[in-house]
Amino acid sequence: MFDLIVKGGTLPDGRVADIGIRGDKIAAVEKLEGAEAGQVIDSTGDLVCPPFVDPHFHMDATLSYGQPRVNASGTLLEGIALWGELKAIATIDEMKARALEYCDWAVSMGLLAIRSHVDTCDPDLKGVQALLDVRETVKPYIDLQLVAFPQDGLYRDPNALEQTLRALDMGVDVVGGIPHFERTMDEGSWSITNLCKIAADRGLPVDMHCDETDDPMSRHIETLAYETQRLGLHGRVAASHLTSMHSMDNYYVSKLLPLIAEAGISAIPNPLINIVLQGRHDTFPKRRGLTRVKEMQAQDITVGWGQDCVLDPWYSLGTADMLDVAFMGLHVAQMTHPDEMRRCFDMVTNANARIMGLQGYGLEPGCTASLVVLDAGNPVEALRLRPDRLAVVAKGKLVAAKARNDSRLSLPGRPASVRRRHRAG
Repeated sequence: MFDLIVKGGTLPDGRVADIGIRGDKIAAVEKLEGAEAGQVIDSTGDLVCPPFVDPHFHMDATLSYGQPRVNASGTLLEGIALWGELKAIATIDEMKARALEYCDWAVSMGLLAIRSHVDTCDPDLKGVQALLDVRETVKPYIDLQLVAFPQDGLYRDPNALEQTLRALDMGVDVVGGIPHFERTMDEGSWSITNLCKIAADRGLPVDMHCDETDDPMSRHIETLAYETQRLGLHGRVAASHLTSMHSMDNYYVSKLLPLIAEAGISAIPNPLINIVLQGRHDTFPKRRGLTRVKEMQAQDITVGWGQDCVLDPWYSLGTADMLDVAFMGLHVAQMTHPDEMRRCFDMVTNANARIMGLQGYGLEPGCTASLVVLDAGNPVEALRLRPDRLAVVAKGKLVAAKARNDSRLSLPGRPASVRRRHRAG
């Protein structure tokens, strides 16, 4: 007897199987003819995948677009300045309300694991207080990791170091930083050294905003790779954005990529936001700033796609749909071979789960019973359609469902309804 059976779905690797769930664990992945269950979800012909994962987000700022004003220039720096104005007037309750609303969106889209950076340069640590509460509230259905993020610079803000340590003492999970925003290249490097030492001493992971700039001389990723090696942080460090690599010369990159691979650093480009914010000072040709995704993957560097922002001072759109993120990344990185497209789907599921260090992730017996049923037949079709999530199961519970919604037609001699899924043959 199972509590729940997801019946007849197609897994991302092409297998067709029933998934039997007991409690919050997957108990069986096989044909379960005749098996009884308290609840059955018919997923015949539909794609069943593990939940979507976002390893880079800013939940303290989400859903605040237009407050206190719109980012007129569309630049990273104006976004940071706007956030400085907003965090001075935002309340803990308001931050919690926005974050919880976003988590509702995330559940509806099958996004059940999120790593959010939270600003530690507010003297009251309002965002930290808010998101620690949110983390506890959503724990039954979303795995939320928090990154202590000195948004205004560890050295640029005179109180950032003390407040970042205080945030970690309060229970924030990951050490973050923003070396390219420090006053000088030297201070940027020192911030990496200091923050990595803090992480090593506390046994914590590192997730660093790194070289989010069009300046090809911003090379803090080199320092991050060095400190990762020196302090034995292999496999615990992620470098987010890395947009300066878009503008670096190929010779330097040919030296840099093996250093990143050797250090076991993961990379998190954020295609929706990177291509919007970068190149704002260019005329033509106009850079779009996405880092060298395929080249890193060729070096066996783990690369995942991040959402980064939804309706906030840096980005005016977004829906909590990681397939939107992968779809944009696919285009900008020119990953159009079928194998590359399948890899893009893997980047918002399995690769991102590895970056976050999620335990029990996947669709095998013994894994946490979290999954998504998509109105698509395979991962490539899911990227093409960004389809409805017909069912979302989180830790053994059905937490979201949507009826299949085919379009109805009134055309002489044509079918009464249309579905954009591809028919083989």
